Amino acid sequence: MERLGTGIGWRPEIADAVEGMPGIDWVEVVAENLCPGHPPASLRRLRERGVTVVPHGVSLGLGGAERPDEGRLRALAERAEALGSPLVTEHIAFVRAGGPMTASDRIEAGHLLPVPRTREALDVLCENVRIAQRALPVPLAVENIAALLAWPGEELTEGQFLYELADRTGVRLLIDVANLHTNHVNQGEDPARALAELPLEALAYVHVAGGFERDGVWHDSHAHPVPEPVLDILTDLASRVSPPGVLLERDENFPEADALGGELEAIRKAVGRGRAGAAERAAVAAAPGGANTASRGRAVVGGKGLAGSREHRSAGTDGSREHAKGSADGRVGEPAAAVAEPVRQRLALAQTALLSALVAGTPAPEGFDRGRLAVQARALASKRAGVVAKVAPELPVILGAGYRAAFLAYAQEHPMRGGYRLDAMAFAESLLLAGQPQDAGARRDLREWWLERSGPVPRSRRPVVRAARAARRMLLRR
Repeated sequence: MERLGTGIGWRPEIADAVEGMPGIDWVEVVAENLCPGHPPASLRRLRERGVTVVPHGVSLGLGGAERPDEGRLRALAERAEALGSPLVTEHIAFVRAGGPMTASDRIEAGHLLPVPRTREALDVLCENVRIAQRALPVPLAVENIAALLAWPGEELTEGQFLYELADRTGVRLLIDVANLHTNHVNQGEDPARALAELPLEALAYVHVAGGFERDGVWHDSHAHPVPEPVLDILTDLASRVSPPGVLLERDENFPEADALGGELEAIRKAVGRGRAGAAERAAVAAAPGGANTASRGRAVVGGKGLAGSREHRSAGTDGSREHAKGSADGRVGEPAAAVAEPVRQRLALAQTALLSALVAGTPAPEGFDRGRLAVQARALASKRAGVVAKVAPELPVILGAGYRAAFLAYAQEHPMRGGYRLDAMAFAESLLLAGQPQDAGARRDLREWWLERSGPVPRSRRPVVRAARAARRMLLRR
């Protein structure tokens, strides 16, 4: 695996700061925010300096019931080729549900949602990953996500799930230590056990990010400083393997360049502590009688050293290893049986029921924690309002202080059907059809904003307005 070094997530808001930072070896860019033929000038300059750029996808939904969309795969491949990237990354998550397999309308989460850690869901994920690998020109790495809720009836721990995924597909892993911390707080999952069960030889790189805790729930915000517990997990990981790359993620509330530089330095020190600890243990083990001393100093999980074993990693939570051994026929390079459509359909129904409860107010599926579902639903709606305000910044200006309340009321009745830009258009249209906002000037501005963007060509560039558009305009004037 190529050594990446220390990096930072490139965002337009901090482009100048990133260019001026010493010691930045590489950057990561959200793939969906990038036009392959016209990368931002800042990214072009970084590339000319020899800084590696890695596209990071957020919309494939590899953990969803449907096979990956060919258009999205093509777009991700184009970005990797345009940037000369050594790899591309995505998430182990589902981001949409519904559609033909459930005979229902497709709905979007606008967020990364957890996949059930079951054998069937793993089979679907493995097949989806293989499809993506065949379509991409460079290796694929997949990231563990943060979760506010857990699926009932899970059969594998996170470490076991990721181990089998990598073992069966050869996919590389992007391990987010902040997400391990999130799942520790929210689900009681032990980060050390997860690291012990992972095939760290498959590690592509590491994400580090901040968050905050509220009412006993950790929110992976990417908008706060990296806390010490996350750095401690990074140190633990670095004591087990030398990470090829480590990257700081920050998406909002960007601090000054000096503060970002301080966080990068804290990350470097955490990795250094881990490497020093590994060297010290190696020296103790090499000394006469040192092996026993080293083993006594090693943490123990389930009666085994944290180094783990293949059997421990692959066994299900019920302790059975026979089922895990049976997965060997799915390893990369060997033929793997296609996932039966009923398996995909069962997963589709389960994911649709969960997503509908989160964004459409349908009853909670059996076995889920209703309190956590409510927290996740509020988080999704809040994120949706924030992202729409970013992609359509005119809306908060036009609607003023009433924007957020109006959007949250809209979101309760209208699940997202497409991307955020379509969501912004649908929100504006719903307000106009309801005769809102009450202020005539604001309503006129909103109508003009909507009309300017509602056709395939901006209204200012159209020589004529077709009869159908004129009829709709009359409707919106009500």
